[in-house]
Parts: sequence; C-alpha cells; structure tokens
Amino acid sequence: MTGIQLVVRGDDFGMCHAVNAGTVEAFRTGIVTQVSVMAACPWFEEAAVLAREFAIPVGVHQTLTCEWDFLRWRPLTDGPSLVGEDGTFRRTVAEAAVSVAHDEVVRELSEQAAKLTAAGLDIEYLDVHMGLAAPAAYGEIAAAVGAPFIGGEEMFASAHTLSDRDAAGKKAWLLEYLRALTPGIHLLITHCAAAHPELGAIHRPGSDTYRWAEEYRLSDQAVVTDPEIRQAIDDLSIELTTVREAFRA
Repeated sequence: MTGIQLVVRGDDFGMCHAVNAGTVEAFRTGIVTQVSVMAACPWFEEAAVLAREFAIPVGVHQTLTCEWDFLRWRPLTDGPSLVGEDGTFRRTVAEAAVSVAHDEVVRELSEQAAKLTAAGLDIEYLDVHMGLAAPAAYGEIAAAVGAPFIGGEEMFASAHTLSDRDAAGKKAWLLEYLRALTPGIHLLITHCAAAHPELGAIHRPGSDTYRWAEEYRLSDQAVVTDPEIRQAIDDLSIELTTVREAFRA
C-alpha cells in the first residue's frame, strides 16, 4: 500500500433534483465517497431518502447563504439577522458575515443538523456552504453534534476543489493531481449534477454564479465517473475513504 488516502466529497446534496441525481450516480459509479447535505434546501427530502437507500455517508453542509437568482431558500428558524429583504439567506459569505447574530446562527445550524438526524441520517462530519460566514459558531455546533468540523481543512495533508476549473482541462488536472499525491489523508471537493434542464434555470445568464450552475457541475460529473480516473486510482494504489474511516481512532 502507498499510504495515500483520498476523501472525495460531493457538495450541495439536497439543493435540487439534478444535484441529487448526479451526486448519487457519482457515489454509486464514480469516486465520490461522502456527501454534504443542505437541510434548508427544497430537495432535502429526496436527498435524505437517497442517502438512506444507498447507504451514502453524509455530513451537514451548514448553510447561511443562497447564491442563486431563481432558486432561493430560507432558514429553518426565524432569526431576522439571517435573511435579506426577501426573507431568504443572503447571496454571499461577505454579506452574511457582517449581518448574522451568533445566537441566531447557532440556533439555525443546530436545527439543520437536527433535521438530518430526524430523517434517519448519521452525521459523520460538518462543513460549510460557500465559506466561513460565522467562524465562532462552527466549533460549538460540531461539539454538540459530536462530529468533526471540516472548515479550513487543516486536518488533511492537502485539500483541493475540483469544480472551478475549466471543463476542457479538468480530467487532465485530476489525473496529474492523483499522480502527485503523497502519503497521508487528502480531501477533494466536488459539485456534481445530472444534465437536467433545471440547472440552466436557476440563474441569470452571465451572473456571478452562472458557471457554478451547469458548467462546473456537469464537468465534475463527467470526470468523477470517468473509468480512466478510477483506473488511475487503482493503479496508484490510492485508497478511497471517508472522514470517519480515515480518522477512526
């Protein structure tokens, strides 16, 4: 064995049906090993059913923002500091960071974790959607849940995001990334989705987030389910794993 372990995380599970369908395929036939669930999103219930059905290891994708033009979601709680004028989460981490109140963040993120537990999901870790909007709260929530918080990724030998790379060069980048891995536990973050029309309908063309709607997700989907990527992992004796398994005492 090479001593190289790789956690491949699929983010935004529960955001929409296209993300749910693609992420399940990426877990079942690709290299995704664990999935981050967004409890405040409209397709959470489907995500929970799929996670249970296919025994997908899950974490809480703690959510204080909503970046899309036409797909908007609200907090599970009623904290006024968490929302903008339309009653939904703010669009950017920067906006949320200067607005949210600590006690309201703790209540909201606690409710998001509780929703996973109530749906019969075993929380293996916690992370954040888009970025660290409320740094003081995350450790508090993780301690209450009894699962590790993956924030700055300091616990890994390396942490990289596959998604925001040009589609044409993404497979080549990933193959080179795999070849360059050294002994230790590494994290690769992906955002997968199936090619459904809804992806193109959640944003205005040319908006700040438009590449995250279709381009990044569909190219992630293609790469993580590519047989050549799986073969490279096998040839390099890289062990695909989860946070819970990799850091098991």
